[in-house]
Amino acid sequence: MKHSAEYRRFTNLVDHLLTVSHEEIKRREAEYRKQVDANPNRPGPKRGTKQEKRKTVTPPSASPDPAS
Repeated sequence: MKHSAEYRRFTNLVDHLLTVSHEEIKRREAEYRKQVDANPNRPGPKRGTKQEKRKTVTPPSASPDPAS
């Protein structure tokens, strides 16, 4: 499809203006995550917090209790 020179110049200008580097996107996402994580009323699991594993309960041994 053939486009006019004005159209091509306009689209090139818009493409150039709207281009955001990968580093800038990552920086903005990290900034947004900090804001979201700072919200104490955020529903769901909290990011960055590791839950401790539950300790497994070992059944009592079959050996006789020396106290009885």
